[in-house]
Amino acid sequence: MTAPTAPVTYWLEHAWLGTHVEPGVAVEVADGRISAVRTGAATPPPGAVALRGLTIPGLANAHSHAFHRALRGTVQVGSGTFWTWREVMYSVADRLTPDSYYALARAVYAEMALAGITCVGEFHYLHHAPGGTRYNDPNAMGEALIAAAADAGIRITLLDTAYLSAGFGTPPNHHQLRFSDGTADAWAQRADALKDGRGHARIGAAIHSVRAVPADQLSIVADWARQRQAPLHLHLSEQTAENDACHDAHGRTPTGLLADHGVLGPRTTAVHATHLTPEDIGLLGGTRTGVCMCPTTERDLADGIGPARQVQEAGSPLSLGSDSHAVIDLLEEARAMELDERLRTRTRGHWTAAALLRAATADGHTALGWDDAGAIETGALADLTTVALDSVRTAGPPPRLGAETAVFAASAADVRHTVVGGRQIVRDGAHTLVPDVPTALAESIAAVGG
Repeated sequence: MTAPTAPVTYWLEHAWLGTHVEPGVAVEVADGRISAVRTGAATPPPGAVALRGLTIPGLANAHSHAFHRALRGTVQVGSGTFWTWREVMYSVADRLTPDSYYALARAVYAEMALAGITCVGEFHYLHHAPGGTRYNDPNAMGEALIAAAADAGIRITLLDTAYLSAGFGTPPNHHQLRFSDGTADAWAQRADALKDGRGHARIGAAIHSVRAVPADQLSIVADWARQRQAPLHLHLSEQTAENDACHDAHGRTPTGLLADHGVLGPRTTAVHATHLTPEDIGLLGGTRTGVCMCPTTERDLADGIGPARQVQEAGSPLSLGSDSHAVIDLLEEARAMELDERLRTRTRGHWTAAALLRAATADGHTALGWDDAGAIETGALADLTTVALDSVRTAGPPPRLGAETAVFAASAADVRHTVVGGRQIVRDGAHTLVPDVPTALAESIAAVGG
């Protein structure tokens, strides 16, 4: 994915500028960045590309496991728990190769582009061949994901994940051998070989969970990220069983254990953070550790409703992710965070539409190390998403309520245009690089037995 060679001007029929909807905005783009934002443009300037609807900054999907998309539908048969769902997930993971993962991820990232997502944080732990055998290129699977994002036209932060244990003091099971590098030092050596600084891709780090990385190796991963000023993500307290096992092993909550080993901080993002104590919330907020909520996955897996409002009030920025891809719809994730909190508290209005859009855009990009994205302003990366205001879901409200309409009524199906680095990746609801995304999804999922 490269920036356009010639400047381009986009005319936004209505633009969300962070505080309000502005009609008639001309956005000039050069070298993939916004070079000027001009309001008061009642009609498209000569030669401008018209984006009709409400244009917002591109959406950031801060937590993704691309191969989980192959589970959609399959894991909805019958009942069970997170742990039974995990067994089905392992069966798909066992069948992936670099080539089949590329094909699947390209289709998934194309689906994301159709949903207005311009940047994804890929929480990547599927490193090796089944049984743990190294590929000739030890990062073949990660490179497949980076290539897939480029060919689907979106940005990626590859969150290369340390996954070393099946549980506290327990070796990896036979499925998890392909996730493990053996030690955190070996993980760091492999991760060092990933090339950073590619135009569409950045490299970050991840700790799968406190159960998957021994306590005495947590700081190795954290130090690797700190030395590179790279984002560091981790699954946190998604299940009460993890909390109980951590307390049995260490006499601490997972959050407390992470704090003990210097993992928390403003470049760290805790994913889910569902089952927290008041002390945990204070530790996260006090260190300005971000929290990524994934409501559609958390409800699909019956995880519970996390204390999103409480952690934000304590000082933690919020971002959003589609995680297992039960659906890929960041507008639904934003809406669900508010509506789930209403169910939990039986009160309304915990976040404004503006605050929810910020979680889905600027704060999501920051969590992924793209501080220069997530706003329609001069100097920002020219990443834009246009939501139709004339569909059966969005027609009726005045454009000045476009943010409320987008968050509380629109869906991914209402995304009309997606622009990444000034290049139009989705035009009138069609992907410009992957001509038949449904077929690409069906074929790549069938190839891995999903």
